[in-house]
Amino acid sequence: RSKQNPLYSPDGRNIAYTGTEGREDLWSAKNEHLFVCDAKRGNPKNLTKGEDYCMAASTLSDTRDAGFSSNFRWSADGKRLYAAIGWHGEGQIASIEAAGGKIKFLTGGKREYGLGNVSKDGKRFALAVGDVHSLNEIFLGTLEGAKIGAKKLTKFNDELLSEVQLADVEEHWITTPDKTKVHVWVMMPPGASKTGRHPAVLEIHGGPHAQYGVPFFHEFQVLAANGYVVFYSNPRGSKGYGEQHCNAIAGDWGNKDWVDIQAVIQFMKSRPYVDVKRMGIMGGSYGGYMTNWAIGHTNEFAAAITDRCVSNMLSMAGNSDFPMFPDKYWKGAVYDRPESLWEQSPIKHFKNVKTPTLIIHSEGDLRCNVEQAEQVFSALKVMGVPTRFVRYPVSTSHGMSRSGPPDLRIHRLHQILDWWGKYLGKPSRGRKR
Repeated sequence: RSKQNPLYSPDGRNIAYTGTEGREDLWSAKNEHLFVCDAKRGNPKNLTKGEDYCMAASTLSDTRDAGFSSNFRWSADGKRLYAAIGWHGEGQIASIEAAGGKIKFLTGGKREYGLGNVSKDGKRFALAVGDVHSLNEIFLGTLEGAKIGAKKLTKFNDELLSEVQLADVEEHWITTPDKTKVHVWVMMPPGASKTGRHPAVLEIHGGPHAQYGVPFFHEFQVLAANGYVVFYSNPRGSKGYGEQHCNAIAGDWGNKDWVDIQAVIQFMKSRPYVDVKRMGIMGGSYGGYMTNWAIGHTNEFAAAITDRCVSNMLSMAGNSDFPMFPDKYWKGAVYDRPESLWEQSPIKHFKNVKTPTLIIHSEGDLRCNVEQAEQVFSALKVMGVPTRFVRYPVSTSHGMSRSGPPDLRIHRLHQILDWWGKYLGKPSRGRKR
């Protein structure tokens, strides 16, 4: 049983923590639950066992670092816990009785609420709140009956946001051939007409056990401002849609997730405002894995960008800071039963790749070592596929696009725009207000 973020109750008699039951490795796709135990005798009780929420569901953004951990606080009287829960791309605050019972959501709407401290009287909350058009700001939450009312306290980004025209986002649910429901968002360029045909980019998130959703995403807004329609989704493997949806790809990448991504591709092609001859695909980490997988299995895209990617499971097993334990998340073992890992390696399927591909990677990446990108670059060069390799210094890490040096993050965005401009065309930019 794993245990994370232990927190004593106000009277010191109980300890709350989150974790999973049974033996799990670092790649676990199972729900993380909230437990309470007696500080002296133990006897833990799973407070969320009857619910299909993961207490560590992370909603991704590039305006803060990625967090893959639970976030909860005790109430002042120790009778309940307040927790931030990611669900369907949102982040809400919920109340959970310490004695057990249903989860009660105290917030709602297309926002992400981050939970900070709770006042001694238990009526006020420090919150970080953001949405698709607003970077996180500090809010004061006040408990008003069964809901939290939130008042904005800071305006750090108001001046900046008043100077730019942000893209609107449409929310869709599509159905795959095997009847799976997949959550999809579409970001239109500001002022773009739906009667015209526009180049489009499909973004695939990392993790894979995380989710896209309502937080502000600077990269998406930059692409939209430069005239690209941006699609992003939460295929199987994503958090925020229940354990079955997330666990469906455990140790089996490039299967059901690829079914879902293909359905998203067909959805893109069905939109009358998308120029199907000018579609691109990109992603980082697992999103880079799926980008590599896509160009090895389809020629639908005019170009691709693979960022901090995974290409070869066999070599990655020997140099990633996330080890692969035999017969846990992944079947077999790299040193004596590598067949399954090799079959799931995108590089194994590169024989017929024709998609021009930009490769972005940091030399200081410990999660996905830079050699993963080197293999992609070498293969594409040998096959004569147009490619460019942008390497960032060893001082940068796996999270460079969201927490790296500002100058290099800006440089990266220009590399992305230059690549799309070359292979998808240079559409008109969105206008300022």
